[in-house]
Amino acid sequence: MSNPTYNAAIETVAPATRDRFRLLVLMLFHITVTCISLIRVATYQTYVPYDPQHLLHAVVVVAAFSLVSILFAVVRFSFGYFVGFYLYTMVLGFLWMNSFTRFNYNHGLGALSAAVSAIVFLLPAMLINTSAKQIFVLSRRDFERLLDLILLITVATFAVASIYHFKLVSLGRMYEFRDELQYPAVIRYLIGIAPNVLLPLAFASYLALKRYWRAALTLLLYPLFYPISLSKLAFFSPAWVLAIWAASKAFEARTVAILSLFVPALIGVVFVNITESGPLFTYFDVVNSRMIATPSSAMDIYNDFFASHPLTHFCQISIVRAFLSCPYQEPLAVVMKENYGWGNLNASLFATEGVASVGLYFAPIVALACGLIVAIGNRASAGLPPSFILISASILPQIFLNVPLTVVMVTHGTALLFLIWYIMPRSIFGQASHFD
Repeated sequence: MSNPTYNAAIETVAPATRDRFRLLVLMLFHITVTCISLIRVATYQTYVPYDPQHLLHAVVVVAAFSLVSILFAVVRFSFGYFVGFYLYTMVLGFLWMNSFTRFNYNHGLGALSAAVSAIVFLLPAMLINTSAKQIFVLSRRDFERLLDLILLITVATFAVASIYHFKLVSLGRMYEFRDELQYPAVIRYLIGIAPNVLLPLAFASYLALKRYWRAALTLLLYPLFYPISLSKLAFFSPAWVLAIWAASKAFEARTVAILSLFVPALIGVVFVNITESGPLFTYFDVVNSRMIATPSSAMDIYNDFFASHPLTHFCQISIVRAFLSCPYQEPLAVVMKENYGWGNLNASLFATEGVASVGLYFAPIVALACGLIVAIGNRASAGLPPSFILISASILPQIFLNVPLTVVMVTHGTALLFLIWYIMPRSIFGQASHFD
């Protein structure tokens, strides 16, 4: 005899179970493609190690760490989910490289410290997502004025920065002129904040308000930042934001987050197997080598350097440096360039706030603290549609891969994004909202 209550329960649970299974399968494909990509990158980049003799060890380590991917199948989407997925992929790449590395540090301890750091970061970053009570909320009119102010600030930043530096060069030649970039502190901060936080937020907000012409205008402002920043991220950002928006129309937010790395990596692997020259190989070099492999390699290099050099004890942070003596007078990126010769090498929170600042034993404690900071973004954005969070924060996960948390929060404006998320009116996502 059919039980209506039981059937209703099955109809409710089954779709969620199917979604989790699909996400888990997608994660397994992503992990596989990431490892294949690293093998291919190792053919062309000496900083990415690979030795077939140690392949079994690498597979076992990656398979064990892959159990953590279950989190991405069962936890609901949040800002921490988005950032956490990118950092998980980075640590996965490091664990793969750690199995082959030629650098002289404690490989076992380095791998264990990285894996534990990733886990203790992900737990608060993904699981703490309760809403924070809005003590102050902007009215719809004031929020629209804020968006207009963002556009004004963006244009003003470009206008003032252009007085100091404006150079239209190809992506291949931009490094020849990047050392010439010298701006006042305020302009330097705005160049980091406007394209990475303010414009994606304005784009997503104008879509929610159905101000489609203004949404288009925010994307048209992006090209202004390449001549004044000479950054690949600034060059590709409008296409990236559009791609995230388009994907969010077809898939739910968790799937989009995973696809945002999986699809580009898969395309790069296909391209490099077609040709080793021309535009297709350039894509592979930019995406698979620079965007995906380099952040993992940075962890390998920082492990090697700080195994035989003094720790920073956070003196790379300017405020801390003002009170403590520091064994390094140059930024860590420059220190790595001078010691390894692979260009300025910034690194993520795991390498900088973790390995460089406190060493392998205490890195997980710092990672836990960083996870709690990221969780503030979850609470500040609670009540916003997942697709809105996805689009308005679309650039930040890539930045988390390459710079310390302190830099992401201040220089690139993540703390400001948290504040705007917190005070923005949820009423703009009413009936017939673009983000329903």
